[in-house]
Amino acid sequence: MTADDSFGRLDDDDYPAYTMGRAAEMLGTTQGFLRAIGEARLITPLRSTGGHRRYSRYQLRIAARARELVDGGTPIEAACRIVVLEDQLEEAQRINAEYRRDAESAGSTTAA
Repeated sequence: MTADDSFGRLDDDDYPAYTMGRAAEMLGTTQGFLRAIGEARLITPLRSTGGHRRYSRYQLRIAARARELVDGGTPIEAACRIVVLEDQLEEAQRINAEYRRDAESAGSTTAA
């Protein structure tokens, strides 16, 4: 991948553009917190060719939500589980909305 290819992917939410240090700085947390949520398997950072952790914007949003819960007094393991459940609920709601749209589209075509 060339530098031009990498630059074009910066808009991709799943592109691992941020180093651990930069991710921690952006979240206002420590690198240890990022390691802890990685160990809890909330997020799995990709590794650079040199073995360094790299985070995507999507992973940073997940980490930020976990940090909010931890800052509010929730134990880290519980915070990670809550974030996973919230993410699953959001995905299920998205799928249900898609099914509803498809059903409405199918209903309007048969009614015509």
